[in-house]
Amino acid sequence: MATPALAQRRLFALRETIARIENADHPGLARRKRHWQWDEQGAQPVSESGETDGLDAVFDGNLPACGLVEIRNAQTRDMGAATGFSLALAALRQDRGEKGEGATLWIGQAMAFSEAGTPYAPGLRRHGLDPTRVLLARPRTIADALWMAETALGVPAFSTVILEIRGNPAGFGLTESRRLQLRARENGILLLLLRQAGEEEASSALCRLRIDPAPAGERPLPDGTTLEGSIANPVFLVTPEKSKTADPVGILLEWNSHDRRFHRLEPRPAVSSEERRPADPLSVVSLPGRRSRGAAALGSVVAFKGAS
Repeated sequence: MATPALAQRRLFALRETIARIENADHPGLARRKRHWQWDEQGAQPVSESGETDGLDAVFDGNLPACGLVEIRNAQTRDMGAATGFSLALAALRQDRGEKGEGATLWIGQAMAFSEAGTPYAPGLRRHGLDPTRVLLARPRTIADALWMAETALGVPAFSTVILEIRGNPAGFGLTESRRLQLRARENGILLLLLRQAGEEEASSALCRLRIDPAPAGERPLPDGTTLEGSIANPVFLVTPEKSKTADPVGILLEWNSHDRRFHRLEPRPAVSSEERRPADPLSVVSLPGRRSRGAAALGSVVAFKGAS
């Protein structure tokens, strides 16, 4: 007998298969793009839009074809969001490459990988990348990492180079970033500087984005409703910290790995804790057995005789 979790997973897969079959008979339905509203409970669909790409709100027109783009996060625990956003950008560039081209080189120091984890091929595929065109390098020092990045920027087979560093190392500053920026623009390659748990500092990057995690919504169904209890596409809170065009206000972007597109989500006012409280709340943890149920409620009269 299948476990409840396995049965629920099979039910989700069956519903998705039915939705694909229905969308195949209705091409217009398959091309619809949904916008979502976001609050502390997740994302909810509010309207449908056309072909507008969410990256228009971050970059001037669209993703730069070449040059240095810095992506950072403030805490190591949020590295998954920064990594997911960087890999989504790499998937956009990989998708535009011809057969045999569009490879992605991911250069990461051993310390960075030990803190945030190493790439997983099935996960890369589900995120929209071809894992057979993703190469991984693990240099020991920041000097070796910079040498690898500068050398890789001269290889035409790479469409994207990801340089992951931890913090703000002394061996990487304004001079090094300028040299990488010029070499990336000269060879037409996008260089993503993925700074793990780093602070803002001067650099020659075209722009600097701070990426924070945001709650995902529920999976949309063809009839416009959502599948209760499911988890939809990942959502990122993108805050431009250095940009010539973008407003320095956080933007919610949802990544659709199947369409390889970002969709901008419109935020709505946060819901108060009273509104989020269920009508019939239950205890998260059951009460312990053979123990008291806690101290009695305080009264309004002080027991002077029992006081010491």
